[in-house]
Amino acid sequence: MNIELLCIGKDNADVFEEAIVQYVKKIKLYNNFEIVVIPYLKNTKNISFDEQKKKEGELLLKKFEKSDFVVLLDEHGMENTSVKFAQFLQQKMNSGIKKLIFVIGGAYGFSEEVYARGNAQISLSKLTFPHLMTRLVFTEQLYRAFTILHNEPYHHN
Repeated sequence: MNIELLCIGKDNADVFEEAIVQYVKKIKLYNNFEIVVIPYLKNTKNISFDEQKKKEGELLLKKFEKSDFVVLLDEHGMENTSVKFAQFLQQKMNSGIKKLIFVIGGAYGFSEEVYARGNAQISLSKLTFPHLMTRLVFTEQLYRAFTILHNEPYHHN
């Protein structure tokens, strides 16, 4: 199974870049993984938040194949412990899914069309984080999930 993190945002993760790169390298020891970034929309000052969500949603929807399992990282999604997230990941790997895509939306969230296409919603926290920090938190949790599944000493119960 291929795993992808699809994000609206910047390619360069600034102060978080080094940590994200390190977690991506570690994740790739266990599974195929890549981060795909769709650049922020330009000239958004004259459009509404809903129109911005819709335009970003159109860009996201173009990246999905019918067979992809799409998980929206959304503050209203299901909260998990790290162990439960690892179990979710194992379940998806066992299901025969070819591509599992986790999605970080734009600043105003997801369009209704993206919510309709998503297969699941997961919350990393009820707190709000900057998008680049969300990328870091997600990659760390994905790495942690793989170490849990391989009974490695990274995660402590």
